[in-house]
Amino acid sequence: MTIIHRYIARMFFKFFGIVLIMVIAIYLSIDIFGKMDNLMEVDLQPFEMGLYFVYKLPLIISQITPVAVLLGVLVAFGLMSKNNEIIALKSSGVSLKYLLVPVVGIGLLLSGGLFIFSEAVVPATISRALQLEEKEAGSRQMVSSRQKNIWLRHHRGITHIQHFHPAENVIYGVSTMVFDSGFHLTRRIDAKSGQYRDDGWIFYAGMVQGFKSQDRTPEVSFFDEKKVDLSLTPADLKRVARTAEEMSFPRLKRYVQKVEREGYDATQSKVDLYAKTAFPVICLIMSLVGSAIALRGKTREGMAISFAYGVVTAFVYWSLYSLCLSLGYGEILPPWLAAWMANLIFFCIAAMMVINLE
Repeated sequence: MTIIHRYIARMFFKFFGIVLIMVIAIYLSIDIFGKMDNLMEVDLQPFEMGLYFVYKLPLIISQITPVAVLLGVLVAFGLMSKNNEIIALKSSGVSLKYLLVPVVGIGLLLSGGLFIFSEAVVPATISRALQLEEKEAGSRQMVSSRQKNIWLRHHRGITHIQHFHPAENVIYGVSTMVFDSGFHLTRRIDAKSGQYRDDGWIFYAGMVQGFKSQDRTPEVSFFDEKKVDLSLTPADLKRVARTAEEMSFPRLKRYVQKVEREGYDATQSKVDLYAKTAFPVICLIMSLVGSAIALRGKTREGMAISFAYGVVTAFVYWSLYSLCLSLGYGEILPPWLAAWMANLIFFCIAAMMVINLE
C-alpha cells in the first residue's frame, strides 16, 4: 500500500469511527425513548433494560454501518478537497481513479465483515433482546420455530398452528383446545386454515369435537366455514413468530426449503433470505457513491455539506430498498430481484459517476 493509500485509509477509518459512534448514539437515544414505556409495562428491572439495549446494539451496528461508510468517505474526501489536497494530487499526475483503490478495498472488507457479523452475532443477541421485550408474554406463550409449529397458551385454551403467513394474516393446520376451570377438555376445533377478518377468526374446512352437557357424550360436527372466538390476534402471532434477524442464512434457507416441501407459501422468507446477502454489499456501493460525489467537488464546503449529501443518498437508497422488498413480499418481483434491485440500480449509478470522474 502506497503512502497516499495509507493516508486515505487512515482518514476514512478516523471519520468512519466518529460517524458510527455519533449515529449509534442518536439511534439509541431515539430507541430508548420509544421503547421505555413498553419495557416498563413488562416490569423489567433497570439492569434488564440496560441489557436489552446492549443486546440491540449489534443489530443497530449492522444497520448503521453502510451509512457510516458513506458519510466517512464523503467527509474524508470532502476535507481533502477543501484543503486543496485533491488538486495537489491531480497536478502531480495522480489519477482520481487511483484514489479509489483503498476505498474499494475497504468497501469490500467491510461488506464481508458485515455479512459475517450479521450471521454470527446479530441472530443470538436480537433473540435475547426480544425475549426480554416479551418477558410477560413469554411466560404464557411458547414458540418452537419461526412461523411454523407454533404453540400458544391463552385464556383457558391451547392453540397449535402448523404455519403462519404474516403478510395475509392466514394460519394453516390449526388446532385449538378449550378447557374448563378444572382444566378438563371441553371442546377441540381442528381446521385446514383460518383467516383474521373483521376483528375475528374465520376457520375453513374443519371439525368440532366436544361433549354434550348432560352426560358428556362425545359429539362431532364438520364445517366448511366457521367463525371462532379465539382470544388471539395476528399481532400476538407476529410477536412470537421469529423474525429474519433472529435466524442465520443457513437456518433461514433450511426453513424456506422445509416450508416449500410442505406446500406452504415461503415468498416473504425467500425475500428475507436473499436480502441477507444483498444488504452487506451496500458498504461497497456506498463507498463508491460517496467517493464519486466527493471527488467531483460536491463537498468542498465542508463537513455539513458532506453530511447533507450523505443523509439524502442514504434516504433515497433506503426508500428504494424498502420499496423493492415490499414488491417482493407482494410477489410482484421475484425474491432475488426484490432483494438485489436497489443494489443494482445504485451500483450502475456509482459506476457511471466513477467513469466520468476525470
